[in-house]
Amino acid sequence: MLLIHCPYCEERRPEIEFSYAGEAHIARPVQPGTLDDAQWESFLFQRTNARGRHFERWRHVHGCGRFFNAVRDTVTDRFEATYKAGLPRRGETGEGA
Repeated sequence: MLLIHCPYCEERRPEIEFSYAGEAHIARPVQPGTLDDAQWESFLFQRTNARGRHFERWRHVHGCGRFFNAVRDTVTDRFEATYKAGLPRRGETGEGA
């Protein structure tokens, strides 16, 4: 069973308590009204889908209910770090995990 560290609850919990919420640190449009259809498509649907180290958003659905960011290796499924939403990218191995 995969255990995920919630940076708000400060404990590791089983993965079934969490929900994946997409790629983290997506730059939101500054002036959304100026985007054309192609730009909206790119913003809404195009993601890196990286093999290896990936920055993700997760939600502790069956716990505190809060969103947080995580650095996870998509090959090994290992979480390198978790940190509170709104903080800048981080994730040297072991940091915050």
